[in-house]
Amino acid sequence: MIFVSEIGDKTFLIAAILAMSNPRLTVFLAACSALWIMSILSAFLGHALVTFVPMSWVSLAAAVMFLVFGVKLLQEAREMDGSEITKEMHSVEAELNEKDEVQKQQTMEAGELPRPDAEAEKNGSDNCSTLGSLKNLLGLLLSPIFVETFVLVFLAEWGDRSQLATIALGAAQNVYGVTAGTILGHTCCTGFAVIGGQLLASRISVKKVTCAGGVLFIIYSVLYGYEALCTGSTI
Repeated sequence: MIFVSEIGDKTFLIAAILAMSNPRLTVFLAACSALWIMSILSAFLGHALVTFVPMSWVSLAAAVMFLVFGVKLLQEAREMDGSEITKEMHSVEAELNEKDEVQKQQTMEAGELPRPDAEAEKNGSDNCSTLGSLKNLLGLLLSPIFVETFVLVFLAEWGDRSQLATIALGAAQNVYGVTAGTILGHTCCTGFAVIGGQLLASRISVKKVTCAGGVLFIIYSVLYGYEALCTGSTI
């Protein structure tokens, strides 16, 4: 479900666009880190709801939410003309370019200030190859593009349909299985985005993917509705 929901989504396009002009490994690690953290938080947030809300109510709420998502996706698929992925990609590119321009302007206004500890850090790293390797690793993980990608993906995923679905699944099913499945779905989708996101986005049929997602959500709605009835009758 996560994989179908995320193909062509905003987080997918952010990773794809940033990977075109930046190191792919850095973009992949940053995007996956943001999505993994969001997946864990969402799944365990849903799991915590079971402590305060009866299981039958949780299943019923999940069924209603999945039904709403499914119907909405099918309506969106019916109204699509095939150019949505191009428009969304241009929108994301414009948003990223605007952020870059703001950062460049702020850098020019601030000027290049000397860092008093830069030389000391350099001398310390030269004294030990282990420290030098650690510095290189931290430089990869904490580079500006890593931070930018992490923040952009995390904010784009917050309140997204896939996050709400993860919360619902975490409440109604085994939280560890939901967490693992969500992380796997995000990782595969991000991998496709980083390796050939632009080409994939230009060739996939967003209308078909959206329609498939709508049908999938409705199937989940029926399953959780049935589970809510069975749990309620047992209680």
